[in-house]
Amino acid sequence: MDSFETDYMIIGAGASGLAFADTLLDETDAHITLVDRRDQAGGHWNDAYPFVRLHQPSSFYGVSSLKLGRERIDQAGLNMGYEELASGPEVTNYFHTVMRDRLLQSGRVRFLPMSEHLGNGKVRQLLSNKLTQVNVGHRFVDARYCENNIPLTHQRKFHVAGGVACIPPNSLLQKAHLHDHFTILGAGKTAMDSVLWLLENGADPAQIRWVVPRDPWMINRASVQPSGAFYHESFGGIARQMEALSEATSTNDFADRMEAADLWMRLDPSVRPLIMHGPTVAKAELTQLREVGDVVRMGHVETIEPDMLRLVGGVCSARADTLYIDCTARALSHANTTQIFNDDRITLQMIRIYQPTFSAALIAKIEATFDNNELKNALTKPVAMTDTVQSWLTSQLVSSTNQIAWSQNAEIIAWIATCRLDGFGRASREVDRADPEVKAVFNRIKEMSLPAFLNMTKLAKQ
Repeated sequence: MDSFETDYMIIGAGASGLAFADTLLDETDAHITLVDRRDQAGGHWNDAYPFVRLHQPSSFYGVSSLKLGRERIDQAGLNMGYEELASGPEVTNYFHTVMRDRLLQSGRVRFLPMSEHLGNGKVRQLLSNKLTQVNVGHRFVDARYCENNIPLTHQRKFHVAGGVACIPPNSLLQKAHLHDHFTILGAGKTAMDSVLWLLENGADPAQIRWVVPRDPWMINRASVQPSGAFYHESFGGIARQMEALSEATSTNDFADRMEAADLWMRLDPSVRPLIMHGPTVAKAELTQLREVGDVVRMGHVETIEPDMLRLVGGVCSARADTLYIDCTARALSHANTTQIFNDDRITLQMIRIYQPTFSAALIAKIEATFDNNELKNALTKPVAMTDTVQSWLTSQLVSSTNQIAWSQNAEIIAWIATCRLDGFGRASREVDRADPEVKAVFNRIKEMSLPAFLNMTKLAKQ
């Protein structure tokens, strides 16, 4: 059996694994080995549906050392007026470039594609079953803990009868023209993308039925624009969020205040959302989504028959010529967390809410900077993926706790200030801090920080 030495083995060459490797490469002289079951770097992006796009700006996604996109403002389409959103193919090509031109060209990175880690550094090549022993000198890095569930490969939790056409969104481009009616299953970002794709490509809203098991809260994309030109939307949004957190008397009251502050949105003003997974949507997209009038709110699908749709909350009739688009796979679904730093292992997780690549890069910086696991873990409390507003409050509390800890360390502050994956600092650096309007927003955030944190602690326990 062949063998070789490495300092770090990263198990999983998706977005988080690559972001970690990229920063570790800059911060240390370590040798790194990445292992992945796919034939290319980029993780789930290699299997994404073709019309997927980022739902937050490209400028703070990916790895720290290499820009994604050109930080341009879209001049057309439903994202018009906001920073560009990379398409799925653009993201896939970007990660392939990161591996080929950045990591492998360093001479300190080795990539083992089409391979699986069997444990203790033993790697099996999937095509030949050849075994290789990788002697890891420092740590294993598990980049699979927050692995995405995706439509193409997830296992359905409902039954589809014979003769029913039910596809992942990956096949929509090839199958849509063969049908006159479409039913979207799911209420997440994939479902929203599928509805928008149908409408943008000529489907009439009357042709679409949308099965929404639980209505989602959506983040207004105007509030997550990273440039100085959007300072009052982004940092002003932070100020309004802190006001909502400091004044809310309950979970529902907080959500209502976020909506009133134009930070969160809902599909139907008369239906209270029950889930919060963090989809980020422009108002123009929301307007399009609201054109679909046939929205079924009877819980999750149990069975699809040619003439009937059985759901947890009841049964509704169905047309035999319907194309069902399965968007029920949940991307980041982990609700549990685990300690990030252990003796011989790092388990990558979010340490800032909804920011997996920034989190992975900062974990690498902390690994390279500090000596003991106790301190490292104190700086990297894992943030669980959210499901409800209540869990959003809990995760936001952990995320804020981490932010406070980072703000007390000069080296971390300096690193974040130069990291392109930080989607918040750029706006504050691109404005004149002496401008009275800018100063007023900054002072409001400073004034509301402690009351917001204290009340958020109470709300999270309700």
